[in-house]
Amino acid sequence: MTTTIEPQLVRRAAQGDRTATAMLLADVRPGLVRYCRARLGRIGGAYTTADDVAQEICLAVLRALPRYREQGTPFSAFVYAIAGHKVADAQRAAVRAASVTAADPPPETPDAAPGPEQRAVATDLARRLSGLLDQLPDTQREIVVLRVAVGLSAEEVGAIVDMSAAAVRVAQSRALARLRTLAGDTLGEVAA
Repeated sequence: MTTTIEPQLVRRAAQGDRTATAMLLADVRPGLVRYCRARLGRIGGAYTTADDVAQEICLAVLRALPRYREQGTPFSAFVYAIAGHKVADAQRAAVRAASVTAADPPPETPDAAPGPEQRAVATDLARRLSGLLDQLPDTQREIVVLRVAVGLSAEEVGAIVDMSAAAVRVAQSRALARLRTLAGDTLGEVAA
């Protein structure tokens, strides 16, 4: 969702126009998938959880759409407010599930996924990136995910986090500088 959604499309979808609803979801879903994948990563080595959460967000948006009223903010702010809550729910569920599934036996069928070495490297990288993002303040983390992973404009992100576009750019710059510093420290620890 890198462009602003037409308000007329949102109004038509809110009034029950099936074509407008389909067009709206087609515009919203790719950005939500990127957002969920960036925030949730590969839980259990796959993106299926993130993709499922993106689908849940789409359903929640559909349920809330008739009650949506434009109040000077773009529709994306409404969508990503819902997304933030659903992602937080998924993160809490993943923590609970991790303690339950730790005792589960391995599957009997062979996996067509990448081999153990590739999974280990990808998992380690995802863990490190997630750890770096977790060291940022919540607002900066949200800005980086929405700007870099989802591809929203500074104006769109500003509407979501209630900041001006200029303040979003400054916060993004500071967050990326902090990530560079943190990544340098992490890489230094690995090399030592």
